[in-house]
Amino acid sequence: MGARSRGLRGPARAELPRFKGLRQGFSQPAARGFAGECAPGERRVSLDEFLGVSGLRRKVRIGTSGWDYDDWVGPLYESERGMFTAYTRLFDTVEVNSSFYTLLSERFYEGLARSSPPGFLFSVKMYRGVTHKRAASPRRSEELETFLKSIAPLARSGKLGAVLVQLPPRGREEIPWLGDFLSILPKSLRVAVEFRDPSWLAEGTFKLLQDSGAAYVIVDEPLLPPVVRVTASFAYIRWHGRGGRPWYYYHYSVEELKPWAERVRQLADQVELVLGYFNNHFRGFAPHNALQMLVLLGLAEPRHMAALSKMERHFSSAPPIRPEAVREGDVEEILRALAGERRFQRGLEISPSEVECRVEERRVWARVKSYRVEVDAEARRIYHDCEDWRKLAESKRFCKH
Repeated sequence: MGARSRGLRGPARAELPRFKGLRQGFSQPAARGFAGECAPGERRVSLDEFLGVSGLRRKVRIGTSGWDYDDWVGPLYESERGMFTAYTRLFDTVEVNSSFYTLLSERFYEGLARSSPPGFLFSVKMYRGVTHKRAASPRRSEELETFLKSIAPLARSGKLGAVLVQLPPRGREEIPWLGDFLSILPKSLRVAVEFRDPSWLAEGTFKLLQDSGAAYVIVDEPLLPPVVRVTASFAYIRWHGRGGRPWYYYHYSVEELKPWAERVRQLADQVELVLGYFNNHFRGFAPHNALQMLVLLGLAEPRHMAALSKMERHFSSAPPIRPEAVREGDVEEILRALAGERRFQRGLEISPSEVECRVEERRVWARVKSYRVEVDAEARRIYHDCEDWRKLAESKRFCKH
């Protein structure tokens, strides 16, 4: 989940941590990272080098898409209590995704503004009722007005990073209203537009965004190439992952992140602010990769290195990722990935006597305990009436049922 702000103040300067491999890049003592102490004879970072990253520190914000994931307990969090507070001790920005699925209240954002540290930035994904259910007319709708009013506490507190407008997966010809729509949004907002169809990768699109002052959302994903274009005074990056189904079930390696760190540096030379969010949330991959990115950028402080060391130890002992099992239809592996280990184990504890199921060619009806489940493969829709599912479905995760 997330949002943004005008205050571009970076975190207080602290002593730069020492770690292996600074001279030649980063070594990997654990499965996918680089936490550790500087070995004898290896070069430590000089004060001049440290001061050289102060520009990046003012301009670059790295975080994740959302923060309240149960499977982050263990890799990142100590417990389910106080997740947001623990998150803000490590990162200075977050992307709010639940705002896409429902209109959140003004009080919700007031709570975020009040409970987050000074200078923290939230980026908020625009409600899909505005972006995905629009008619051809770009009139300001009641839903748009409600959304804009709800995020006002973040803007007033200086903690609104950007508003993310994710378009439906349609081509340019099917969304002729984009320019008109952008023109009616408040000029005070930072607006970033994410496309989900290759037909938008055209000079006309970039000119439209530039004329509107909106940022092109730079993505790392299987659908679109990682085109880096600056169309506004800020840049917005989303690392979705490179997995098969789903994309987000992916753990970036350090070598895969190094080229992105260089792109972030180049972007910081061209804009006032760079907002970057890892959306590969499964199993704690997103915060791990976000911490690694901070190290690659030279922005890591002792608190980051301590958290990274903990995550390195976790992933070095965790079961290996099996993306091929997901591609090949290993049901157990898919359920583990989508539900998380703890929910998966709780699901196994449900007695078969508490489950009724009726299957047709393209539909499934089931009752699990007192809850109803309907799967419509034709419409690609799942209906379920448990409260846990309602919350988890927003981030494409499964409950134990």
